[in-house]
Amino acid sequence: MEERSPRLPVIIAVVIGIVGVAAALAAGHLVAAFIDPAASPFLAVGNSAIDLTPLPLKDFAVRTFGTYDKLVLLTGMGVFLLLVAATAGGLSRRTAVPGTVLAVLLGALAIAAVLARPNLTPVAVLAPVTSLVAGVAVFRWLHALAMRDQHNAVQPESAGRRRFMLGSAAAVLGVAVAGGLGQWLTGRVDVQGSRSKVTAFLSRFTRTSVPDGADFAVQGTETFLTPNAKFYRVDTALSVPQLRAEDWSLRVHGMVDRELRLSFDDVKSMDLVTRTITMTCVSNEVGDPYVSTADFTGVLLRELLAKAGVQQGVDQVLSSSVDGYSAGTPLATVMDPGRNAMLAIGMNGEALPPEHGFPARLVVPGVYGYASATKWVTDIELTTFAAKQQYWVPRGYSARAPIKTESRIDVPQGLQALPSGKVVVAGIAWAQTKGIRKVELQMDNGPWQEADLAVTVNDETWRMWRKSFDLKPGTHQVVCRATDSTGYTQTQDRVSPIPDGATGWHTILFTTT
Repeated sequence: MEERSPRLPVIIAVVIGIVGVAAALAAGHLVAAFIDPAASPFLAVGNSAIDLTPLPLKDFAVRTFGTYDKLVLLTGMGVFLLLVAATAGGLSRRTAVPGTVLAVLLGALAIAAVLARPNLTPVAVLAPVTSLVAGVAVFRWLHALAMRDQHNAVQPESAGRRRFMLGSAAAVLGVAVAGGLGQWLTGRVDVQGSRSKVTAFLSRFTRTSVPDGADFAVQGTETFLTPNAKFYRVDTALSVPQLRAEDWSLRVHGMVDRELRLSFDDVKSMDLVTRTITMTCVSNEVGDPYVSTADFTGVLLRELLAKAGVQQGVDQVLSSSVDGYSAGTPLATVMDPGRNAMLAIGMNGEALPPEHGFPARLVVPGVYGYASATKWVTDIELTTFAAKQQYWVPRGYSARAPIKTESRIDVPQGLQALPSGKVVVAGIAWAQTKGIRKVELQMDNGPWQEADLAVTVNDETWRMWRKSFDLKPGTHQVVCRATDSTGYTQTQDRVSPIPDGATGWHTILFTTT
């Protein structure tokens, strides 16, 4: 009777699978640190997952998790890999073949993800290839040691068991060293030091003066200028690109008379201006928080493009970031002398924070961020909408993205309980490049009443409003709507952000006692 091969204990098999996957990730991360951090297999697969995420799921993630959506994705990927590793080990109790097959499939997925990234060169494939080789090698080596131990099970203190335990410890140590070294190498870029120099340079510029009465923060609205730490962040970057101003450059090309290659010092030597601008994300559902205002310092885009010479027929300014994202902005919008479309290097008196685009980004008033606000921008191509599509257009969004006139109630908050009597309702409204003419409120289905408006700063920023009501105890409903300077009053019709921004009146229910 043929003797069956021994089986590994489940816990040993699972540990082998987990250590093998960890070795793969650590090796790939280390190699990527020498090539491009974005080539790390874990990040490459995550970025590809973002690219392939269906729009409804993407909008759900932004609404539900906000700026933590990337952390949720990374955590989910980590849990998935842990389960795959445990499964690979569990299936390999008698032979290493099942685990090897799964390891190869994961490696192939990582290779495909790296090859698909538009911002990575072919040499970046070395990272996932190394990951694949290391993962398979460590898995099979530990599996062989463990099987040898099982053959000698009658001798618990055999050399075989010692070899397996020492091998496992060595593998875990190797994972820690490789992963830690890769992370250290990735973090060697002194972004904060570079930012400090830029902030010192920007300190010589006078910031805009916000007039008294520009907000109703005492009543609960946002402050007129949003602190950098509170400025909304929605982007596709799984990890924030780490760039120094000294290493950054911008290429301006396409349908131009003269191709430009600008360094950060070149930009600093241009005529820099500071403008107060409100930015809005297209993912902003009615009443959502993805709208913020800041002082941005930089170069007017129309002046920068004039240096390159815009040729006839151009209708799109296609900007791309270091991580491969792209946005397409109408040329007429960028060149409009009534707008302050900018290549920005400063935000609220300091260098751009890394998560908001340091060293440079685009800011275009009146256009949703997905079609204008490229962060970590390194490339501007003058082209046409017919010839090229920006990142979000194939995924269901409109090519042109003018911001819609909208308003939001900040106080009271939904379902909040307040004392009866005088109740102040306050919030914000925005219609960038048009300006807000009036905001009206409807309390408990009564007549529309005009709110008091805060002082106007400019037509490229939001405007705060407030209105007092004398309310009896009970449940109340308040609705707001804004009218811009063209006479357009925002529609009541509820529309989702896809394909070109949400619409509808913000409605709040609250109680007074």
